Amino acid sequence: MRLVEIVRYPVKSLQGEELSNAEIEVDGLHGDRRWGIRDETTGRVLTARRAPQLLFASATLAEDGAPTIALPTGVSCHGPGAATDAALSDWLGKPVRLVRSVGVPGARAEFFADATDDTSEAIEWTMPAGRFVDALPLLVLTTASLRAAAAHYPDGDWQRRRFRPNLLIDVADHGWVEDGWCGHATLRVGAVLLAPQQPCVRCTMVTRPQPDVADDRDIFRTLARHHGGNFGAWTTVSSAGTVNVGDEVSEEPISP
Repeated sequence: MRLVEIVRYPVKSLQGEELSNAEIEVDGLHGDRRWGIRDETTGRVLTARRAPQLLFASATLAEDGAPTIALPTGVSCHGPGAATDAALSDWLGKPVRLVRSVGVPGARAEFFADATDDTSEAIEWTMPAGRFVDALPLLVLTTASLRAAAAHYPDGDWQRRRFRPNLLIDVADHGWVEDGWCGHATLRVGAVLLAPQQPCVRCTMVTRPQPDVADDRDIFRTLARHHGGNFGAWTTVSSAGTVNVGDEVSEEPISP
């Protein structure tokens, strides 16, 4: 097994940036999902579940720790402040603010009860404090799972970008490999030790259009039909450090 991609998403639900190496901290990848766009009317942090246009903007992390955001309109803005908030509000058509996740309680957001129907009930949930992540610090996905899903729906576009993992691991095995890791094994990547905890339950996000990625509700339907809607693994960090694309990944069973 080998680490083949590292992706950081500085701003919740925006396109991220591929990295050749990254620091894995005890609570996740350095700079990942430390920022979000908050709806000033509702107080909720926006995600592409309810605001799919977010996936057409991108963010990179600058040296000062703040994101530089590129909007599909051609406008670019950097860091928090009135100018950024005005640009984001103009683009989204409502008052919003770029906010940081550090030092604040878990943020509120919404998802649809039916991942294939945007008219279904909107359900609120609260993200963990510290980062705008859905559940746990890191999302890990394998090429084995991508192949398994594609075998059930060959006409679907199963590229990694739909599923927004932090780490993509190339695995020669077949099937839903991550399932066997959750609660049963740790992964050593260089000096970093990761502990997959639970399958990632997918939602309407995986159906959303992105640049060069088409809207496809059958992506979710395939996962729901063949794998309980799960894809990838939410993972905690047992030992922090640096990881590099190309690092060997080894599986270490957890002793009973």
